[in-house]
Formats: sequence, structure tokens, C-alpha cells
Amino acid sequence: MSIKRQAATGMAWNTIERFSTQGIRFILTILLGRILSPNDYGLLAMLIVFIALAQTVIDSGYSNALIQKKEKQEVDFSTAFYLNLSMSILIYLIFFFSAPWIATFYEQPQLVSITRVFALFLITNTFGAIQMTRLVISLDFKRLAIASLIATIVSGSVGLWMAFHGFGVWTLVYQSLIENVVLVATLWVYTRWIPKRMFSWQSFRELFSFGSNIMFSNLLHTIYTNMYSLVIGKLFNASILGYYNRAYTLGQFPVQNFGNVVAKVLYPILCKYQDDNERFNHIFTNYLRIASFLMFPLMIGLAVLAEPTISVLLTNKWLPAVPLFQIVCLALMWLPVMQMNVSVMDAKGNSRYHLRSEVVKKILAVAILLLSIPFGVTGICWGLILYSFADMTVAIAYSRKLTGVGYKKQALLLLPILCLSLIMGGIIWGSTYHITSMEWKLIFGIPIGLLSYLLLTYLCRFPEWDTIIALYKKHIIKKLQ
Repeated sequence: MSIKRQAATGMAWNTIERFSTQGIRFILTILLGRILSPNDYGLLAMLIVFIALAQTVIDSGYSNALIQKKEKQEVDFSTAFYLNLSMSILIYLIFFFSAPWIATFYEQPQLVSITRVFALFLITNTFGAIQMTRLVISLDFKRLAIASLIATIVSGSVGLWMAFHGFGVWTLVYQSLIENVVLVATLWVYTRWIPKRMFSWQSFRELFSFGSNIMFSNLLHTIYTNMYSLVIGKLFNASILGYYNRAYTLGQFPVQNFGNVVAKVLYPILCKYQDDNERFNHIFTNYLRIASFLMFPLMIGLAVLAEPTISVLLTNKWLPAVPLFQIVCLALMWLPVMQMNVSVMDAKGNSRYHLRSEVVKKILAVAILLLSIPFGVTGICWGLILYSFADMTVAIAYSRKLTGVGYKKQALLLLPILCLSLIMGGIIWGSTYHITSMEWKLIFGIPIGLLSYLLLTYLCRFPEWDTIIALYKKHIIKKLQ
């Protein structure tokens, strides 16, 4: 199979995985959000800060290093597996004995038992990390899609049962653990790969040489992403953190999932063309524009329809999250741009640029967060928008050294799409302004936004319009004939 067809198939199955699995997960989030309280979500968000940091250390960038490595051997996969497993056990023991300190830090005694159970995720996740990496390398996203779908359905069913029977925050804990265990078990069945009894220090040095830079970069990014929850949980309370967590999670859902679809498929493809600069840049800029074409109008539309979206989906008890959700949408719409510029550095084998850019970005991030704290949770969210532009500025500064695709070219790609998206947002706002029913705001607002954006795309003769027409003729007209 040609690389072009592999890319198309990989993108298709990865999209199916994200928007079927994540679609079900989104529905479960809505259902659970209607049953559980903001305090339940806030408690788990306090703990996820530490779990996310630990997971980044455990992976140590080995997955990216295996994907990027040109000549992979069996000993490389086995070495990475044993390194991940030993580190996960060590870190779990640290969590087990430090659980009382975490509970004391947040002044939440029940976090002791929650920490000791939820941290098991770190060990179970290790057993599927290399299997998942092998499927990504072979662009076999079909099996990843099926495995994720099975895990989501099983864990979601258990989660709903627990929520209806009053398990509270433990619903979220056990749902996450069950999903991870089922996913790992399914991956073992599909890949049929078992680590061999072999370990190589030379392989470790090669993987760690590349992966360590990514690990420290991801660690900085993870600290930044989760320090908002850390600060809000410490300075305010679990309920306010719950509002922020739901706002951020809902805003992150479409852009993060689409960004992961693109990044997961784009990265191994870029790695294949890392020595062909012309082809490399062509693929990069095409993906960049497609991502923006889809994400900009979606996130702006969500920001405009934030109040009816939260009211209808989560009920009015979550309405304090509306202004936070609007700001978060405007901040996260730039995430695919940031992710793809970072993928360029890794695909070119220059993880040092990745690390250096993250150091600069996170210094700016901490400064922005500290300046925004006096303005409360809303001010902290506005700081996210400021950081998004700082992140893009730094990421492009480093990626252009490898591609030559700098600020001007990326701006010319993105600004026309941004302008059309803002006009579409204005049309949605104006057409739904006098509608008082939250349900009818959504019923009218969504199709008006979609149709107006497609019409603007047609009138401005965007190249994406030709792609839309081609897909329509291929998949719709052909079936009707």
C-alpha cells in the first residue's frame, strides 16, 4: 500500500476512533455531568494534576523515539516496555505513601483512598503503551479504533450504573481504571506482541537520547496544563475547580480530539519524509490549513452558543461555567496550529528544539498565570488566550528553522479562515439574539452557522470548497445514482 493511501486510511480510521469513541465518551460525560456534582469533578481534577505528571515521566518520550527511529529492532520495543513498567511501579509506590500529603495539601481527607486506587492507572497503562506504539508505527488505526470503542462502551456502562447508584466521585475513578484495563487487554489480543526476555543498555541510550528531550518538553507542558487546576483547587474550592474542569474539558473535546487525529497520523508520515524538505513542507502546510478550516469556525460557534450548550447538555446547575467555557474555546482553537509546529521539530529528529521551545513557552506561561491570579478564575482563563499566542509565536520561531515556513506564510494561511469564522460567529449571534429558549437557540444557531460558513467559503473561493464538493460527489451523488 502506498504512503498516500496509508495516510488516507490511517486518517479515516483515526477519525472514526476519535469521533465514535470520543463521541460516546462525550455523551457519557454529559449524562454523568447531569448526575454528579461539580465537587465530584473537582476532587478528581485535583488528583489528575499529579497523575498526568507521573505518566509523562513514565513514558519518557520512548513512544515518540520508537516512531521516529528509522531502524527499529525487537530489542528496542522490549527495552522500552521494561523501562516503562519498572518506572510505573516505582512511581505508584511513591503515590501510595504520599497520598496523605496530597490530601493535606488540598485539605480533602478523602483524597487519600482516591489517590491510592486511581494511581493504579499508571501501572495498567504501561502494559498497553508499546502495543499502541507498534500500531501507530504501522498506521494500523483500525485496530486502535476498535479497541478504544470496546473499552469506552464497557467502562461507560459501568460508570453510568455507579453514578445512578450514588457512588459519587468513585464513579469517575473506577470508570477510568476499567476503561484502561479493557483497552490494554484488547490491544494485547490485537497486536499479539509480547515483550521478549531481552534488554539493551545501548537501545536505552539511543531511545533516551531522543526521548528525554521530548519527556522534559512534555513534562513542562503537562505542568503548565495542570497547574491551572492546581492553583484553582488550592486557592478556591472543589466546586469552582469543577466548573473550570468541565468548561476546559468541553472546550478541549473537539479541538483536542481532532488535533490528536491529525497529529497521530501526521507525525509518522512526516517522519517518513524527514529528508525530503519539499514534500515535508507541502504535507505540513496542507494539514495546517485543513485543521484551521475545521477548528476555527467550530470553536467560535461554540463560544457564541456557550450558554444554551451548557444549559441543555449539563443543566442549569453548570451555568457558572458558561463565561469560562467561552474564553476557553477562544484559547484552545489555536491548539492544532501549536501541535503541528511541534510535530515538525520531532519529525525532523530535532527534539532539542522541542525542549528549548517548551522552556521558553512555560516561562512565559508561569508569568502569565501569576499575573492573572488576582483577577480570579475568569482572569486565569483570559490568560489562556494570551498564552496561546505566546505559544504559537515561540513554536513557529523554532519550526521555521527546520522548514522555512515562518510567521508570514502561516499567517497568510490562517487569517482568511479566521476572518470568515468570525463573520460566521457574528451571524449566529445576531440570528439567535432575540430567541429566549435555550433549546431553540441551539436548533437555529447550529444550522445557521454551518450554512453561513459554507456559503462564505464558496463566495471566497476557498480551495477547501472544492474538496467538499469532491467528497459530496464521491460519497453522496454516487450512492444516489
